[in-house]
Amino acid sequence: MLWAGRMRLENFRILVMLFHASAACEFGPFPYSATGIVCRMTKPAALLLNQETAQVIQAAFRNANFPNITGEKSMRLLGKVAYGLTNIQVNDLSIEQSEVELREDNAIHIAIKNVTAIFKGTLTYGYAGAWFVLCLLWLSSKLPTFFLPSRAGCQKDKVAADASDCYLAFHKLTLHLQGDKEPGWLKQLFTDFISFTLKLVLKREVCKEINFLAQMLANFVQDLAENFVQDGDIKLDISLASAPLIKANYLESHHKGLVLYKNYSGVFSDSVFSPSLLTESRMLYFWLSEHILNSLALAAFLDKRLVLTIRGEKLQALFEAEDNEEQQKAVQMIFQGTSYNDSVAKVWSLSHPQISVQTEGTIVKSLVAVEVSIFPPGEDPKMVLYMEKETTVTIQAAYAEKKLILHPVDSRTEFKAFKCTADPNGNDPSLRNFLQTVISVVGIPKVISSIELALTALLNSKGLHLFDIKNPEIITREGYVIVQLDFSFPNHLLLGFLEERL
Repeated sequence: MLWAGRMRLENFRILVMLFHASAACEFGPFPYSATGIVCRMTKPAALLLNQETAQVIQAAFRNANFPNITGEKSMRLLGKVAYGLTNIQVNDLSIEQSEVELREDNAIHIAIKNVTAIFKGTLTYGYAGAWFVLCLLWLSSKLPTFFLPSRAGCQKDKVAADASDCYLAFHKLTLHLQGDKEPGWLKQLFTDFISFTLKLVLKREVCKEINFLAQMLANFVQDLAENFVQDGDIKLDISLASAPLIKANYLESHHKGLVLYKNYSGVFSDSVFSPSLLTESRMLYFWLSEHILNSLALAAFLDKRLVLTIRGEKLQALFEAEDNEEQQKAVQMIFQGTSYNDSVAKVWSLSHPQISVQTEGTIVKSLVAVEVSIFPPGEDPKMVLYMEKETTVTIQAAYAEKKLILHPVDSRTEFKAFKCTADPNGNDPSLRNFLQTVISVVGIPKVISSIELALTALLNSKGLHLFDIKNPEIITREGYVIVQLDFSFPNHLLLGFLEERL
């Protein structure tokens, strides 16, 4: 006998709570001392992400593996009545409404209302050796509450979800049988004990699947985050520095933020983070310690990434930004009549750039070398200019139209070494003055623009451009940076994840 069932959930609740750190995640008494990165998601963001919960619930019902239900019950007059429900599967699921509430007791309550699901399978039953096969069983039920207590806490120093404690309550279950025979006692029989057994199976299997998906999604988000903060041999340790926190208006997690590069590992620096530094007016906040930026600059330096080569038209634009007599004389002295296409300029950092963050912006101090070489036709290449300069630049950052924007607002340079074949004794001050102007007016913006393009490409390679980021702000204060923004969730990422994993 084939049977089909319709399940109506008037109020389907998921309860997500933070649990206390397990033995695998022991934190010191000062939760912020080892914090390099803080992520705060406010209630508006939680409401937005809650809209995607329907996709997870649908996947849970769709992928739940319902076992066959068999059993027997002693009935007055009839003796033992045997029954079997096999090949149980979900055909459809619809969700009309979903709500979320953040709780001060470290819990997230997600209420999903007006959920309808359709089940199909095969039903057999019989008594006293006689078996009946019905054509159709129609199941109609209402579930006012579905509690899925889950804890999003820590597992091996990573954010984890545990939805193993699940409570499902049926408000009403009515069985409608259609077929050749429908004895009057059968409805009562199925309502009394077959329906009860079916409830237990539905609860157990659906809750188990949702718990599985919750853990899988937690791992998926963690993997995305780890991939986002890693490029080549450089990566950030974003393991938890303290247990995650839920307040009435936001969720917050604190991460170590140590920079790792080959055999080099950053060291903890005293954190200046305080919850009062972040507000609740935007959807998402990231707090970054100045120490992280400094460590990243060191790793980039060790990885020999702070090198820029300029040639051809770009080199010409650099040295001919101002078309005047002084410029023409200096260019002739340096390049000795050689074409820009036969010349190359190399700019690189001689030491680890020192980064500090202040209210006016991010201050980068570095010892930079500039070398210009020419390749005259038929002759060996030769260096015609070499100089070292200590450069201090204040940069303000922004993000717009899916691009990182770095704007230098102040710069200071000081010559530390200078060699030029056209002026071996350094007797021509006009040459230095010209180069000072080129570096300050054109050179520094050119280097920053190159870094800007490289970082934008890196961010896009990690998928940042897939998100609809709204009105992002990058705020610098003494010792730290705050990034705050609103966003729209890219639905295709979740759908792609579910399709790929399930």
